[in-house]
Amino acid sequence: MRNYKWELLNNTKSKNFKIDELADFLLENRGLKTKKEKEEFLNPKNPQSIEIGELGISDKEVSIAVKRIIKAIAEDEDILIYGDYDADGICSSAILWECLYRYTKKVIPYIPDRFSEGYGINVDTVTSLKNNNPKLGLIITVNNNPKLGLIITVDNGIVAHNAVDAAKKLGIDVIIIDHHLEDEKLPKAVSIIHSTLTSGAGLAWFFAKELNKKLGKSAASSLELAAIGVVADQLPLVGINRSLVKFGIEELQNTKRPGLLALFQTAAFDKEKIGTYEIGYLIAPRINAMGRLSHGIDSLRLICTNNSTKANELAGLLNDTNIERQKVVDEVVTHAIKIQDDSKSKNKIIILAHESYHEGVIGLAASKLVERFYLPSIVISKGEVESKGSARSISGVNIIELIRGADELLIGGGGHTMAAGFSLKTENLEIFTNKLYELAKTHVDDNLLEKKLKIDTELKFENISAELLDILQAFEPFGMGNPTPVFSSSGCEVVEIKLIGADSRHIKLKLKNDGKVIDAIGFGMGELYESILSSKKMQIAYSVEKDTWNGYEKIQLKLKDVKY
Repeated sequence: MRNYKWELLNNTKSKNFKIDELADFLLENRGLKTKKEKEEFLNPKNPQSIEIGELGISDKEVSIAVKRIIKAIAEDEDILIYGDYDADGICSSAILWECLYRYTKKVIPYIPDRFSEGYGINVDTVTSLKNNNPKLGLIITVNNNPKLGLIITVDNGIVAHNAVDAAKKLGIDVIIIDHHLEDEKLPKAVSIIHSTLTSGAGLAWFFAKELNKKLGKSAASSLELAAIGVVADQLPLVGINRSLVKFGIEELQNTKRPGLLALFQTAAFDKEKIGTYEIGYLIAPRINAMGRLSHGIDSLRLICTNNSTKANELAGLLNDTNIERQKVVDEVVTHAIKIQDDSKSKNKIIILAHESYHEGVIGLAASKLVERFYLPSIVISKGEVESKGSARSISGVNIIELIRGADELLIGGGGHTMAAGFSLKTENLEIFTNKLYELAKTHVDDNLLEKKLKIDTELKFENISAELLDILQAFEPFGMGNPTPVFSSSGCEVVEIKLIGADSRHIKLKLKNDGKVIDAIGFGMGELYESILSSKKMQIAYSVEKDTWNGYEKIQLKLKDVKY
């Protein structure tokens, strides 16, 4: 079970521990050493006061992009926003469309179809749009007398050399707004607004802020969409992203958007209590579901609608599609785990391909394999002529660079250090697989394959109090780059234990340490019931949370691992 190697980040023993030292321990464990760094972390700047240049974007590129957009508005050109079908791409598209729609009604949002067009702007779609023969992605069609002169990509485009060249030949300028890793050479776009420091929605928000500033209008309320994009794309919640999410969550808690309110109701949670968990596990999956199984355009409609009746209808559609998505993921993962177990593979990377794997969920399936086996994992939807793959990685393994080691075999691809997508001819699948197996032998060190559980510091139960919760609250929002603090306690006695949940998968406990009893819960730890019950004392790793039930609040430990 779990097989974690515990890594104590601060070895101050609990008997010498003072609660007022905890904040400093946690800050230093997160690499924050100076007084200035600590202050900026605990009191992040309002994103409204952050300049786009702090993302490493030049004023020149911004100025060129803004001037080209102003020209398009003045000359009554159609402007097309080319987005993506995931939550970050949907939110990016909504932010920029709402911004531009204040100045021109000839702005058209376009979400590509995952199955017929794939990720990112491409030559065929550019040609069809210019010829006034749009595919499924449009909310509204291009005018009968098309004047499509400008395409703005959001959350894609940084490696779209051929599509940008094709657009140029057709007399269409392209502005790229993207956060994905670039190639050695950049596309020949009019302007490139690029940074890997935030998400596509984060970039779109900062660019919209600049555009509004130049056109003399105050920024529209879309910070909540930037927060959804950052969390959904699992960007590190430090620096600018921490600001976007912290202040964006406040906007979410007060949103008046009918679509988001309907989505909250369907997902059955109180908007006043929204945090990164609700965004990552309840909101983003529903927005993503449409692009995975159907078409992402309905997710964009949900976010942008001002009609409550339409919002409720769309929220129901997203919810139903998400339920179906969960079933499809379970089918793929069950099959993939059996194949991997049966193979008894000793390779340092998992690569599984099958005709039955739905291409809309292969990324989720890869994530599940990483959780199960703690190996970089690639799941491929195998087609007759072309196959599509999605990869997820572990800490320390740059998956996009690994995949680019077989670049000559790929039709296309892109991504980040921890996640990537690609396509290739099915006839090259075996060669690709074997090449990555060999690359992994030299690029994936054995020590990276140990699943580590980082413990912030040791605690006695006497240190666990309302004061501790107040300290932890100052570190929110938690997520990638700023994990929920994990503590350990030794010599814990089991006062009470019971199995709970479907199939008795979870355990509920009362634990005693130095005379103090605290409730604890262990999700997915039902199989440890007998061994915990028979243990006299154990060491536990856990996070501390506030448990609210029927208006009553108490402190609860959320178990991560146990040792006997």
